[in-house]
Amino acid sequence: MENTLLDKFFNAIRNGNEECVAMLIDVQPQLVNVRDQRGSTPLILAAYYDQLPIVKILIANGASLNEQDFSGNSALMGACFKGYTKVVDYLIGVGANVNATNANGATALVYAATFGNKDILLKLLDNNADKTIKDVRGNTALMQAKLQGLNDIVALLED
Repeated sequence: MENTLLDKFFNAIRNGNEECVAMLIDVQPQLVNVRDQRGSTPLILAAYYDQLPIVKILIANGASLNEQDFSGNSALMGACFKGYTKVVDYLIGVGANVNATNANGATALVYAATFGNKDILLKLLDNNADKTIKDVRGNTALMQAKLQGLNDIVALLED
């Protein structure tokens, strides 16, 4: 596949150009699961850039929900890292794996805890996020919240 087509597709995702994304997928359906130079799929990129309408288009066209980039991050992890609650809600609603780990052992819950995102943290916990998963340093989401001094998050994780 031509680099110019891929560049146009990934730029349309970043910029929220739903019409362009949909048109390119109609012409080249295999675009829904291609990877960029970092290993990000279109879904990972759309989630990371808070492009919920494009996330929905990609899912509707067969995007792999739990794919991970070369660092092991999924679309759900990206949305949790950035704090995009609506994208997180949608991805969880369509069955994203809340307990996937990346190359550092981090999970979506670890990201929500580390960045103090209470709404996302509660959504993950309500959907069976595992509080006991440890990253490569041996830290759980609770330990990360303590390290950040996020007492309200600590309280939620200690329950």
